[in-house]
Order: sequence, then C-alpha cells, then structure tokens
Amino acid sequence: MIAIGSDHGGFDLKELIQKHLQEKGYEVKDFGCFDKSSVDYPDFGAAAARAVSSGECERGIVVCTTGIGISMVANKVKGIRCALCSDTLSAKMTRLHNDANMLALGGGMLGPNLAIDIVDTFLETPFSGEEKHARRIRKIAQVEEEN
Repeated sequence: MIAIGSDHGGFDLKELIQKHLQEKGYEVKDFGCFDKSSVDYPDFGAAAARAVSSGECERGIVVCTTGIGISMVANKVKGIRCALCSDTLSAKMTRLHNDANMLALGGGMLGPNLAIDIVDTFLETPFSGEEKHARRIRKIAQVEEEN
C-alpha cells in the first residue's frame, strides 16, 4: 500500500498521482488534504510518514508547493528516508543507494508528465542491497537514534 498526502499547494498533483497509481493496480491510502482549502503541510506529511514508519504502508508520496516543507516534516518521523526529487535520475538513485521509503514532490514545480515519470521510477526501482549502501543507511539510523 502507498501512503499519499499533500497540502493545498500539492492537492492537484496528489489527486493525479493517486489516480495514476490506482490505474496501475496500487492500493493507495490518502491522508489528505481533501480539497484546496488552505491547510498546514505538517499535518498531512506527518500522517503519511507515520503510516510508512509503522509498516501500515510500504512507501509514501507527499506533495506540497515546493516539496521542501513536506519532505522536512516526513523526515522528522523515525525510520523515514524521504527524498525530494525533481527528476527521474534522482528518484532512481535515492532508491538504489538510499532505500528511500518516501518521495516528496513539488506540486508547483513539476508538470504532470514528469511527476508521473518520477513516481513510476521511484516505485519501480529496487534498493541495490550493496553492502556499502546498507552500511550508510545503518549510519543514518544510528544518527536518528542518537538524536
């Protein structure tokens, strides 16, 4: 299951992504927001991130106007490695090397076709499993535990 969440600035792109994922056969859990009324991105980014952290959802996608704020809040949740991506290569590399479990996008920064390509790349790219990358991910978790 894929967790998805946005604020009002990411609402349109979130809806487009959700429809695309459902058409591809993914089960999606929408953590809001549910219209274009002004809301605070931490509420929805954190809810989606908690679902991924708990194991309720395998991965998550969060969207605000720039993707910056919502990625920051997602990364405050223990166990989350959320990457803000604006191109498919970044989406591929964050999965291969960082085993990112959440993707952040900027609804005001990306066109719909590029955003969908980034989402597909993120979801279809497996973690490489290479020891050097696994070691680095363990170090990220260690920093998280220390702080």
